[in-house]
Amino acid sequence: MKRGRLRIYLGAAPGVGKTYAMLREGQRLRAQGADVVVGFVEPHGRRPTAQLAEGLETVPRHTLTHRGAAFTEMDLDAVLARGPQVALVDELAHSNVPGSRNAKRWQDVEELLDAGVDVVSTLNIQHLESLNDVVEQITGTVQRETLPDEVARRADQLELVDLPPEVVRRRMVHGEIYPADRIEAALTHYFRVGNLTALRELALLWLADRVEEGLQHYRTEHGIAAPWETRERILVGLTGGPEGATVIRRAARITARTPGSELLALHVAPGDGLAGAAPAGLRDQRTLVESLGGSYHQTTGDDIAAALLQFAEAENVTQIVLGASRRGRLSAALRAGVGRRTIRGSGPIDVHIVTHEQAVGAPSPRLPHPSRGTGPLRFWAALAGAAVLLPLLTLALTALRGTLGLGSDLVIYLLAIVAVALVGGLLPALLAALAAGLLADYFFTAPVHSFGIERTEEIVALAAFLTIAALVGTAAGTAARRTHQALRATTEARALTRLATAMMHGQDLPTLLEQVRENFGLAAVSLLERDRAREHAAGPRWYVVASAGERPPERPHEADVTSPIDDDLTLTGRGRALSADDQRVLTACAAQLGMAHVHGRLARHAATTDTLAAAERTRATLLVTAGRDLRGPLHGAERTLRRLRDLLAPHPQAPDGNTAAPAAAHPETRQLLNTALASVHRAAQLVTDLDDLSRLHAGALDLYLRPVDLNDVLAAALDDLGPGGHDITLRLPEELPDVIADAVVLTRVLTTLTADALRHSPPGAPPTLTARALPHHLAVRIADGAGPDTDTPPRLRADGLPLRLARDLTEAMAGTLKPSVAGPAFSVTVTFPTSARRTGGADRHAPEDPP
Repeated sequence: MKRGRLRIYLGAAPGVGKTYAMLREGQRLRAQGADVVVGFVEPHGRRPTAQLAEGLETVPRHTLTHRGAAFTEMDLDAVLARGPQVALVDELAHSNVPGSRNAKRWQDVEELLDAGVDVVSTLNIQHLESLNDVVEQITGTVQRETLPDEVARRADQLELVDLPPEVVRRRMVHGEIYPADRIEAALTHYFRVGNLTALRELALLWLADRVEEGLQHYRTEHGIAAPWETRERILVGLTGGPEGATVIRRAARITARTPGSELLALHVAPGDGLAGAAPAGLRDQRTLVESLGGSYHQTTGDDIAAALLQFAEAENVTQIVLGASRRGRLSAALRAGVGRRTIRGSGPIDVHIVTHEQAVGAPSPRLPHPSRGTGPLRFWAALAGAAVLLPLLTLALTALRGTLGLGSDLVIYLLAIVAVALVGGLLPALLAALAAGLLADYFFTAPVHSFGIERTEEIVALAAFLTIAALVGTAAGTAARRTHQALRATTEARALTRLATAMMHGQDLPTLLEQVRENFGLAAVSLLERDRAREHAAGPRWYVVASAGERPPERPHEADVTSPIDDDLTLTGRGRALSADDQRVLTACAAQLGMAHVHGRLARHAATTDTLAAAERTRATLLVTAGRDLRGPLHGAERTLRRLRDLLAPHPQAPDGNTAAPAAAHPETRQLLNTALASVHRAAQLVTDLDDLSRLHAGALDLYLRPVDLNDVLAAALDDLGPGGHDITLRLPEELPDVIADAVVLTRVLTTLTADALRHSPPGAPPTLTARALPHHLAVRIADGAGPDTDTPPRLRADGLPLRLARDLTEAMAGTLKPSVAGPAFSVTVTFPTSARRTGGADRHAPEDPP
């Protein structure tokens, strides 16, 4: 039976419209005559989604009981028995209720696909297993339901359902995603703009990688070797040499200047499996590549240029960056370098040759150091052994002269030469071969005890012996050097592995430093950091980050061994002097210690940030909850005080002369009631302001910016103030440009500022509102009435809640709010951008109504 096809609608977060898109696809297929059924759809109470499912055949769910509660799941057996062409199955990563046929819904889908049923499903990016930890870092939420990436990779079609974060939050505010009681918490936690933006980028990048995989598969199937420049891929070739850092940084700059590009690094090792580059140099270069956001790769090949081009074609590389050759003129004349051979075979791939200091001129040829590869001790030991062994062999062979021939003597000498080569390397073996040839000629060829040779076969035998001895010595010496290098590399790798393992297990810096001290046999080590904030003319100041051992160095100049990590961090040690190889390994260890120090600092900073963020979320939640709980009692108290004031107000006498109504209250009582009523009203307004401020900071404020007539806004603001206020003097020019703002929010800003000015203006001195047209802007100034405010100092008002709310609302509309304090006088100026259209205006005076 032909396997069914799987189509997945992928989204960055709940509420972007995945289920809606799935149902719309089902309706489209049904209209084309396909047999479509709904296996499982969860509309989450969204009316448009539920309406779109109407008209589609729905397979009834089956009910399961778990821990005393009833749950419904997709009836897989019923869907299989129905045998449709297409099944719509929502929430692919869902975990089935215990007792179901399969533990996961994607396993149900696999059975449907195996049965030949096409499946259309939905998936959120945060449910992918490979991104689970990343999503937790971004959102702070652990996803319990995960889907193996391979399931999504095997999908025949992947379609992204995408919405900008602002649109998703607007849908949340309008109640189109979660119910009303979950909106506030969602907006301030999971559905923050930063979270949604990061999840959206994850979804786009993950899907882009899947598209790239499909493209590579297509190119492979059709035998397309030429690169397709759908995406810039820059490949840098590494040799492990000193020019590596320069070439890597140049390639990284090329990558940074091309948005969406990718940096790859490749080292081609010799085909014989022997390391041709210094392991420490390659480790450092790999660390640098990964720190710059690239990926490191390694392959083997006898022809470096061919291996580079083969890798470039396989990875669809568009540019190759290589360092200029360090070979001399003679070597370059004999054979073209890697760069020239790569350029000749690159075809459409661009090749960049980067110059560096090491390419200025090739060093003059020189012989290798005699002890290179084996060490001075083994070199001199091999020479001493040859000086002792060869005379002893000569004495033994002289005693057996009648028994053994020249061929046997030469073979025995050859064994001695191999032994010398294994101990001391190439040069002692060559010296021993020359000495053995001379001894064989003097003692075992005619005429004896002379360096002359009479017989031709003896000449050939000696010549062959010297040639074979040189070849064997060369091979043995090379093998000894390689063995020594391998042992050295193993030791270095073991030390670095131990350090890396300790870092992975979360060991602290003192423990890591103690391990470094033991590895290198130092008396004490310390990690020093430069204190630039406290430096002075006397020189740099250092402080000890962590240390191990007795009397660790506290300054770089006090140490016997130093390994700078960067400009501000240095690893120092006290004790024996280190060899060049040990110093190189210490540098690698220092780099890891520096990374551990930086990661620890970042972890501490992240913990502090998380604590502050949690405190901020708790504060916002408490404010929202307190505002919701206080709003009802305050409004109730306000209504009660108004009713009590009305009951104690003077009543007209009854027509028959009887005073049926209650007696009027004392004037002082009425004044106290008015004061209490104003205070309760003010408290209710503060609660409303706090709620609006929390919504504004949560990003749940929808703005409709358009040209607004300031006269209409002022009229609405005066109406909002209501009767019973003081006079407000309006000073407006004849013509005012329209301001670009949200009319409702601008009315709220002016109402808040005017009410605050009214509260702090003395009786008989009304506040003044003045408008003034500026180039491309309109400034509105609200000043208190003349006279000092004895209740609240002006400087404290600038940080009060009304002005903070007005400032945040103004800045949300791209305006500015600036308070001004001049002695006891206080004023606020708000400025908004203007449009080209102009409107008329006139001075107004709002009449004062008695309270």
